[in-house]
Amino acid sequence: MNNRLNFQHSIDDLQNELLDLGSMVENSIHQAVEALTRLDADLARRTVEDDDAVDELTLRIEEMCLKLIALQQPMAGDLRIIGTALSIATDLERIADHAVDIAKITIRLSGETLAKELIDIPQMAEISKEMLRESLVAYMNRNVHMAASLAEKDDKVDKIFSRIMTDVIGMMNADFTRNRQLTHLIMVAHYLERVADHVTNIGESVIYMVTGKRKDLNV
Repeated sequence: MNNRLNFQHSIDDLQNELLDLGSMVENSIHQAVEALTRLDADLARRTVEDDDAVDELTLRIEEMCLKLIALQQPMAGDLRIIGTALSIATDLERIADHAVDIAKITIRLSGETLAKELIDIPQMAEISKEMLRESLVAYMNRNVHMAASLAEKDDKVDKIFSRIMTDVIGMMNADFTRNRQLTHLIMVAHYLERVADHVTNIGESVIYMVTGKRKDLNV
């Protein structure tokens, strides 16, 4: 009984660390897009620097997962819980990497004036952050329906991305002098589209953890 209780405490600690990582990653996305909107190079550099803390926490979570597997010899259901935490941590770390990618673009654009007001890109970021929060709630509550519903929001992100591509390509054709900056903005939109994809990966992990069945949300 004590072994089982200790195991549950360890799982609780693992989940709390995962929520902390999710909060850090959400802040990274928010900060990176805010820096881009204002072309604030200092804020962008802070986003790059903050990624070290994300990497450290990701590594700590990985070590916790491996230690649980090695010392507790978990059963199949428990093993799925641990494996899901490890998978989620990986997706969160990759989302943070995309925040860094966006921040580095902002640094490259420092001193310029944006060719157009950024409306769609912040909207993509807001939906992606909302998805991220919901994915972690689904994980904590073992909510398969909430995890599956992430696919609908991912579709919204994809549609905005397509709209950005159409608008920006039209601007490129109209004024070649802005093509370098506009190409960077396309890359930002692409990174945010990938963020949403990683969040749907989290949803898929949650569904597998609860049901033991794989479901593709990126269709």
